[in-house]
Amino acid sequence: MRPLLDSHTVREMPNGKAAGKHSRQLLFSEAIAQPKTMTTQVAPPRHTPSSADPPPLEATDRILQEIPSVGRRLEEIDLKITDLTVASSSIRTDIASFRETVNNLDQRLTTEEGQIAAIPDQEEELRTLRAKITDLEDRSRRGNVRFFGVPEQKEGSDIKDFIKSLLIDHFGIEFSPTPKFQRVHRIGPPHKASANKPRPIIACFLCHEQARQVISAAKTQGPVSL
Repeated sequence: MRPLLDSHTVREMPNGKAAGKHSRQLLFSEAIAQPKTMTTQVAPPRHTPSSADPPPLEATDRILQEIPSVGRRLEEIDLKITDLTVASSSIRTDIASFRETVNNLDQRLTTEEGQIAAIPDQEEELRTLRAKITDLEDRSRRGNVRFFGVPEQKEGSDIKDFIKSLLIDHFGIEFSPTPKFQRVHRIGPPHKASANKPRPIIACFLCHEQARQVISAAKTQGPVSL
């Protein structure tokens, strides 16, 4: 600390003598009234330990005690990460399978759309085929003549000769040449035949003109009694 009286504070009298006691008191008062600026350094506040802060050794022991639980938590986190990795791999596999299924469905849908677009043409072709089948059936049946009411077993052993004699003798039809048949037989199984309702006979002429001749004679003469 700087002294209050120094060489600058003590003044000399005009006669060269040092100031007396009274003068020294005045100079001392002036020094007190006008103090020189002093530079001081402020010390940082000191940390005052509180009752809540644990002692350093106790905090270290607590940290050491927590290390095993932290290790266990890290192991649990590691297991969960492994499970998530496995689940993610399974999800990726499922997504790849779904993509393949969607691609297959897309291809099938494209095929179905093409088939649906071709339906009008197929319907037209189907109508044409049906008309052709009907025409073929009509052409194949135009040589057929059915005979109803002929008693069972009346035809004997040769049903073709029986039909020829029936047409010539009972209908009086003159054929040129002699009629020939592709097939002649009764329609239906024998066990369904009865005396009151015999099975009909169907004859298929090789020449359809002869079949038309028989049908015209039957319309003109009406039923024939055997």
